[in-house]
Amino acid sequence: MIKPCAGGQQPYVSETLYFGRDKPGGEVSSEEWQNFVDTVVTPRFPQGLTVWPAYGQWRMASGEIIQEGSYVLHVMHLGEPVSDVAIGEIMESYKNNFQQEAVLRVQDEVCVSF
Repeated sequence: MIKPCAGGQQPYVSETLYFGRDKPGGEVSSEEWQNFVDTVVTPRFPQGLTVWPAYGQWRMASGEIIQEGSYVLHVMHLGEPVSDVAIGEIMESYKNNFQQEAVLRVQDEVCVSF
């Protein structure tokens, strides 16, 4: 359940996903990323989203630390179960399509005004 907000604000869930770009044989290209956003993300969150490139590091299950470029996706939603399912589908699709071990998900309850 989303926390109550002050007057003039609405409760939302803020989701930030981190997608590593390294894949077997190279990197996820900007064209592949855009196609992923267009065909997988946008149909699930047509109301809006924000993406940006980033760089970071990740400790693999094997213990190896890798440094790589990444993409970050941010969406806001009302906390309904269908949105939670959609986020899970986005994560699984990326892992399957680009042979990723994981996609990092950060979720927070926020209050917003427009």
